[in-house]
Amino acid sequence: MGSGRVAKSLPLQVAAICYRRRGTAIEFLLVNTNGGSKWTFPKGSTDPRLSHSQAAEREAAEEAGAIGTIEPRHFHLYIHSKGVFWQAGGVQEFVVKAFLMEVHQMRRPDEGNRKPTWFSPEEAKRRLAKGREVKYTHELEAVIDRALERIQYHSELWGSYPGARVVRVVKDAIAEAVWP
Repeated sequence: MGSGRVAKSLPLQVAAICYRRRGTAIEFLLVNTNGGSKWTFPKGSTDPRLSHSQAAEREAAEEAGAIGTIEPRHFHLYIHSKGVFWQAGGVQEFVVKAFLMEVHQMRRPDEGNRKPTWFSPEEAKRRLAKGREVKYTHELEAVIDRALERIQYHSELWGSYPGARVVRVVKDAIAEAVWP
C-alpha cells in the first residue's frame, strides 16, 4: 500500500485470512459477498469493544462459521472496494487489516448466504479476481502470497503446529542445562 496519508483517509475494516493445512497443502476459506456475485475473505467493521484481531475473529465466525487461532497482529494491509461506479453511492474504498487465522473447526455460519468454501491458493486467487478491477485483484493476490509466506515461516520456525514451538524451546532449555 502507498502513503500513510491515503491509509488514514479511508475507512478501516478487518479481515480474517482463514486457512487450514491438508497434508503439505494449504487451503484458504472464502465466503460469498452479500450480493453473492463475488468471493471474499470474512471481513467487516471494527468494534471499539474488541481488538482488531478479535473483530476479525468475530467476522470469521459470523460469516464463515470458522473457529480457530487468530494472530494478534495483522500481517498485511490492503485496499478493498464496495459498490460500482454506475450505481448510487459509487465505489467506496476501505483499508483492510488482514489477520492470519488457522481454522480448527467449522460450524454453521450466522450469515446463511455466505457459502464458505475452501480453495487452493491458486483457485482462491482465481475466485477473488472474478468480477473485480485489476488493481483490487492484485491487492487480493498479494494477501494470499503474503499469507503463504507467513505460514511457511511459521512452519519452519515452529514445526507443523504452534505447540511444537513450546516443545522446541523446552528441548533447547534442557540441552543447555545438560550441556553447558
